[in-house]
Amino acid sequence: MDTSKVLEYFDPSEYRFAYNVIGCGAIGSHVCEQLTRLGITEVHIYDFDTVEAHNITNQMFCDSDIGMSKVDACEAAMKAINPEITVYKHPEGLTPPYVINGICILCVDNIDLRREIVKANQFNPNCAAFLDFRMRLVDAQHYFADAKNRFEVTELLNTMAFTHEEAMDATPKSACGVELSVVYTVKAIVSFGMANMVKWLMSRDDYRTMMQVNMDSFIVDAFRARPRPTVNIAADTK
Repeated sequence: MDTSKVLEYFDPSEYRFAYNVIGCGAIGSHVCEQLTRLGITEVHIYDFDTVEAHNITNQMFCDSDIGMSKVDACEAAMKAINPEITVYKHPEGLTPPYVINGICILCVDNIDLRREIVKANQFNPNCAAFLDFRMRLVDAQHYFADAKNRFEVTELLNTMAFTHEEAMDATPKSACGVELSVVYTVKAIVSFGMANMVKWLMSRDDYRTMMQVNMDSFIVDAFRARPRPTVNIAADTK
């Protein structure tokens, strides 16, 4: 694949990490596309689900993919972009003990599982970073933590202090119970998340640990959580 349009800005060969996309649905399938177009040449993808008709509107799949496993459909789409990419498929999903090597990109639609994956890797020396994506209809969030930064990992876990059931209750649904989301919300948060990851890979200290986008109000917020400095107040003994 000709990467001349991006190579002088970002050369992925300089950053030898395993890229693990956990969940290949709305967020995960678009993450796979952007990783491929960035020139990443090896990606692990995890998903046990198959492509359904209602997935086509907001996921990186086509009508002809319906009935295929999502890992097979993702691989086909990635190879259509770059035939030389190596895709390691895990059609059983990420299974216990949830240990991964490299960059952990959390795209599953279950906050309980995401929390368990982060906990399983928070002291893993082979885990480099966590990217977490969450979305609803027109608003979405991206969280990032350098796995070697204890404060950032703890802050990420603190954002997961709710249950899958509570998350589902807060997610807009159709009359027949299908979760609602639109493709521009998905693409927006994935693009911000990938740009944030590239900043971190390039050792730029201006990456963000939290981003929020609202595609209805067109508001984007980005934050970098940092520990508060310790202040020692000496007692006045005079």
